[in-house]
Amino acid sequence: MQRKLGYFEATACDLEEFTTLINQTTDGATVPLADDVQLNVPIYDMARLRGTLEEAETRRSLLQEWAQVLMAGAGVVVLKGAYANTEVLDRATALYEDIITSEKAENGASEDHFAASGANDRIWNSLQKLCEASPEVFLNYFANTSIAAVCEAWLGPNYQMTAQINLVHPGGAAQQAHRDYHLGFQTAEISGSYPAHVHDLSPALTLQGAVAHCDMPVESGPTKLLPFSQAYRPGYAAWRRDDFRGLFEDRYIQLPLAKGDAVFFNPALFHAAGANTSEDIHRMANLLQVSSAFGRAMETIDRVKMCKLLYPAATKALSQTKLTQSELLSSIAAAAEGYSFPTNLDRDPPKGGLAPETQQALFIRALNEGMDQRAFEKQLDQMAINQRA
Repeated sequence: MQRKLGYFEATACDLEEFTTLINQTTDGATVPLADDVQLNVPIYDMARLRGTLEEAETRRSLLQEWAQVLMAGAGVVVLKGAYANTEVLDRATALYEDIITSEKAENGASEDHFAASGANDRIWNSLQKLCEASPEVFLNYFANTSIAAVCEAWLGPNYQMTAQINLVHPGGAAQQAHRDYHLGFQTAEISGSYPAHVHDLSPALTLQGAVAHCDMPVESGPTKLLPFSQAYRPGYAAWRRDDFRGLFEDRYIQLPLAKGDAVFFNPALFHAAGANTSEDIHRMANLLQVSSAFGRAMETIDRVKMCKLLYPAATKALSQTKLTQSELLSSIAAAAEGYSFPTNLDRDPPKGGLAPETQQALFIRALNEGMDQRAFEKQLDQMAINQRA
């Protein structure tokens, strides 16, 4: 069936059509690699599947299944035990807590998306700040083949990682139901000015994820999710309507997570952080907002600085074989720019192909060649100069 072009109007959104979509159920036969299906959400045990990611054929099958779920299935997957060893999460948590304390002392409470200021503790650009606080912890935190694989499943290679810490204390209120970046972060008027086919495109440019830094029972307020809601084409107009938000509140699901689990979902899925009704759980999640190489990330990241900081730790890990090749490449992908464009093609012409060398390619080449820190930094700086207008 040919998709209708034009524009989406909030007044034309059909609650009955939306209800029919969210009334679907997940057939276990459509997710053969999942270990369980809970509340329509496929659950993948990464302790069992981690080895699958090292074999090209089985890896491709898993990535295709995840993409199908995110596009046309429930719209969300849970990776149980995404972190085989949660010690690195504890080390990162301690660093994040120090950053929160320092930033609150300097700036006060942070503003937040879709929630009242001060309800949560938020670290913007937790990606770069973790790298600055401890390159070694960053290296091991993002040396995670499960996270790298689900990012590639939805976005393809050369994705751009960004991250924000969200710490919700006991009594913290829930967010309002919403869709996410890109069009979800525009006003209703601006969102409506984009034609329908751009609404179709927007979800393919971003993947939303969250890494649980602590056990998250339902009373702590894990993310409220509405399976299948990402399939409603006018959803970027509909989520702002009271009747759609009311239906969300009637029908959302929540899944408990254990420390080291990760959840990833299509940004068009109707969702909201839950209320923390516990008495003593300070719910910390690292919110991963991963962008396609072909889109614009929400945060500006100084990836040159991150690469310089990370290189000694990566060199040490390589020489001591502390990480597998796949783990090391996963960490580099989280830090370095993997796409050649935009650039200044007069100074940075294609070399041996269709595009100039990327930061990621330079990082990997430097490791393979045993390049020293000074030479690596010099080439990074020259690359940055070449890319300027």
